[in-house]
Amino acid sequence: MRRRRTRKPQAVEMQMTPMIDMVFLLLVFFMVSAKPVRPERDIPMGLPGQVAQEEAVEIPDEARVAIEPSGQVVLNERQLDSPGSAGLPELRAVLTRFRLSAESARSEALVTLAPHDEVPHQRLVDVLNACAEAGIKGVTLAGPDDE
Repeated sequence: MRRRRTRKPQAVEMQMTPMIDMVFLLLVFFMVSAKPVRPERDIPMGLPGQVAQEEAVEIPDEARVAIEPSGQVVLNERQLDSPGSAGLPELRAVLTRFRLSAESARSEALVTLAPHDEVPHQRLVDVLNACAEAGIKGVTLAGPDDE
C-alpha cells in the first residue's frame, strides 16, 4: 500500500486592509453624526431677580421682649400696647411680621422674654399667648443676669 503524502496546510492569512478601511469609515461616521456636547457655561439660565428697596431694612436675629413691673411690654426697646391690654394686638402683629420675615430668610424666629421679677404671671401668660398666636415656637425666658 502506498502512502499518500500529506501536504502541509498552507497558513491562512487574513487581509487587514479592508478591516482597517472599515474601522476608519465607522470612525468618520460616528464623528460626523455625533452631536457636540455643550459645556455648562453655555447653557442659558435665568436667575431669580431681586427687588431693590428704597431704604435698608435691618432684621434682628432675635426679638427681645421685656415686661416691666407696670405690665408695659417693650419689644427691642420699643413700647407696644398699653399696660392693661390683655390681647396685645400690636405685639401680635409685630411678631407675626417678624416670623414671616424670618421664614423668608429661611431662619427660625426666636423670641427671648425678659420679665421683671415684679410682673404678674398673667401678664407673662398674655405675652406667651401673643407669641403662640403669631406662630412663633422658639420662645425662651431670660434669667435675671441676662440683661
